[in-house]
Amino acid sequence: MAQLAARTYAQALFEVALEANRIDDFEKELNFVVKTFEQHPDFYEIFKTPQISNEEKKHIIENVFKGRLIDEVMNFLKILLDKRRTGILEYIAKEYHKLANAHNNVVEAVAVTTLLLKDEEKAKLVAKLTAVTGKRVQLKNQIDPAIIGGMLVRIGDQVIDGTIQNRLNKLQEDLAQIIV
Repeated sequence: MAQLAARTYAQALFEVALEANRIDDFEKELNFVVKTFEQHPDFYEIFKTPQISNEEKKHIIENVFKGRLIDEVMNFLKILLDKRRTGILEYIAKEYHKLANAHNNVVEAVAVTTLLLKDEEKAKLVAKLTAVTGKRVQLKNQIDPAIIGGMLVRIGDQVIDGTIQNRLNKLQEDLAQIIV
């Protein structure tokens, strides 16, 4: 239920950002608010607690973020207060990020390897993935020694498994069928 509400609020904020032609600015400011709350959990609790009136919370938010947020994002926080949706702010930011990426034709990919990829290896992989997806690729590299060697690439729901561990597993399955 929270995901659906987060998607709805993110979509509404995204439409405002699209009209203002400030999609990236809104995303940066939304992330700034989320990071501020992560760094100051007590402040976030004030934002979420029902013991403090919404008017007091709005006053606090205005004082803390005055001059740091554009009006639309400030008003969005106030709407979240009025609608009692302050607890899903992090989910809203994630959903907004997905919408911004889709609009900007960007896809996120994760390459899991045993060793950190060198810059030229990353560049080659990004070029190949860009050719395959037709989108700009933002690549993250994760280390997992359990894969022994090779690479596992995740792009959204798609997985490309070129790991030695996967090849060994397939070989073991093939041999098990022969022996039976």
